Amino acid sequence: MICASLRQTPCTVFHVKMHFEFLHSESIEDMGYSMSKLEAETELLDGSSSNHGATESARHNIPSHFLDHEIAQLTKLRSGPHENISRILPGKREVPVSTFKMLAAREANYSSRGRFSKADSCHVLSKYLPVNGPWIVDQMATRAYVSQFSADGSLFVAAFQGSHIRIYDVERGWKVHKNILAKSLRWTVTDTSLSPGQRHLVYATMSPIVHIVNVGSAATESLANITEIHDGLDLAADEDDSFGIFSVKFSTDGREVVAGSSDDAIYVYDLEANKLSLRISAHESDVNSVCFADESGHLIYSGSDDNLCKVWDRRCFRAKEKPAGVLMGHLEGITFLDSRGDGRYFISNGKDQAIKLWDIRKMSTKSTCNMMFRHYEWDYRWMDYPPQTRDLKHPFDHSVATYKGHSVLRTLIRCYFSPEYSTGQRYIYTGSHDTCIYIYDLVSGEQVAKLEHHGSTVRDCSWHPHYPMLVSSSWDGDVVKWEFPGDGEEPVPPKKKPIRRRHFV
Repeated sequence: MICASLRQTPCTVFHVKMHFEFLHSESIEDMGYSMSKLEAETELLDGSSSNHGATESARHNIPSHFLDHEIAQLTKLRSGPHENISRILPGKREVPVSTFKMLAAREANYSSRGRFSKADSCHVLSKYLPVNGPWIVDQMATRAYVSQFSADGSLFVAAFQGSHIRIYDVERGWKVHKNILAKSLRWTVTDTSLSPGQRHLVYATMSPIVHIVNVGSAATESLANITEIHDGLDLAADEDDSFGIFSVKFSTDGREVVAGSSDDAIYVYDLEANKLSLRISAHESDVNSVCFADESGHLIYSGSDDNLCKVWDRRCFRAKEKPAGVLMGHLEGITFLDSRGDGRYFISNGKDQAIKLWDIRKMSTKSTCNMMFRHYEWDYRWMDYPPQTRDLKHPFDHSVATYKGHSVLRTLIRCYFSPEYSTGQRYIYTGSHDTCIYIYDLVSGEQVAKLEHHGSTVRDCSWHPHYPMLVSSSWDGDVVKWEFPGDGEEPVPPKKKPIRRRHFV
């Protein structure tokens, strides 16, 4: 690994320099190197090209805008080099610090540590995006709806419309660790979540019952109530079974599960007490996504088809049963939320074809419904987004930043922060209806990579928590991995598959 310790000898810098001069003599395309717009003008990479990264204009032009907010500085602290290395000389513009310069500075001990800090390592590692490939992990005959790495990256979960949920052992050559056949399937498996200890998995369908499976059991085949018991967590307190679950997540301590439903509500299930502990009539339409804000479990974020994101503080909400605050800015429904994990920032994917970054300190106490801002008829399940609406802006937009370029159509497409360990959460990435995976720079807002392979909508994708590896799943049934630098095998050429036109959620 690039950030591994080097021997402290006088000739090390010379060898490193010769090594990077050799790499520079090779095409960057052959290296699989994907650079962000900010890195395109470094002296080390000047004149090089890549077909994996951003567009040509993104490589050669100075970024048109930067995020002017506290989170930009926090991201820099997490993924930027030491100030002694990145110091700007008088009259010089700021340029990214190359990997060679980082290694040379460490050798000269510019930071006075004699080693890379966590931020230094992130700065180096975040340059090498998982863009090589793809390599096929699995192929199924039905649409893939969910794909997620476990918290430590040792397991990977993929869920399909045809009742199958597969758990792969990443460290054993992606061998199938558990093949689960879902119980009481209604339409599709809408979401899954692994417990913090990776002993249990919950899965949801368009049913009010969330099922839980023992992942740690010896059996590979897990057929509901035939080879193994799939315990049901019944969320229908009033015996109304007409609603379904769109989103389900474990709490950080593994004691609770939170769910968002088609009856406009949020549910919290206490696993230790084995009962429903909380139901919130949260929104005016489907709750498509919910998540805990941080490890405390006190704050819950929710996103709905009523176009609103809401923040719920369980410590003080019971008296009035109202949200701690509301965040407006999307012109259409929210499909997914991802928390930065700090109880302050999160992102949302919207049917207005945009990802928005939120700071909950900017939330409003008013839960004003903003459906009034639509002056057109449109349904994302079978219609393209109206061209005349792409430049519309919400008059009361609370968001910190907006990221556009991908397509949010046909299904609840997901977006995420990149891992903290390897990138300092420097990027945002998302699936897309146009069959691609997009990666954006959080601070500049620029598209830094666009991965193309699939033949249909990419609903979900997941970045390995420690390595430059990303796995995407699509309605074409393919689950594929993208890596830097790859495992040495030849990638499987893309397959052209017809896109089936039906109505989906």
